[in-house]
Amino acid sequence: MANFPNILNYILGAVFIVLIFAISYAYLKPHLLHKHRPVSTLLLKASFLLYLLVLLVIVYLSAFVKGGLDEVFYGIEFFAFLLALFGPVIGILARKMEQFRKKRENYNYFFTVINILCMLAIIVMYVF
Repeated sequence: MANFPNILNYILGAVFIVLIFAISYAYLKPHLLHKHRPVSTLLLKASFLLYLLVLLVIVYLSAFVKGGLDEVFYGIEFFAFLLALFGPVIGILARKMEQFRKKRENYNYFFTVINILCMLAIIVMYVF
């Protein structure tokens, strides 16, 4: 039987997942779409939120079920995990920069693919 500190860790982990996802949803506002490029904007925001949900669940499972991130992502996989962790986040934060204004639709599609690839890479690294 699990003791109280372990149960509290599981509950706090779940609360942090909900909190981080809610903050990300509030920042992205996926219900507000751009007038000229609604499809690419929706794809970018939806793919990032799906990526974030998968990432948070896998980090939670790694930490509490499989003994920690260093047990699941060992060696070169850990560096690949870090790339998959920071790539989409940089993409979603840099989308409002002036350099990407003229090429925003291509940028959105490119980072939609990056989000999906990183999500799949994290799932594959976790399972295998």
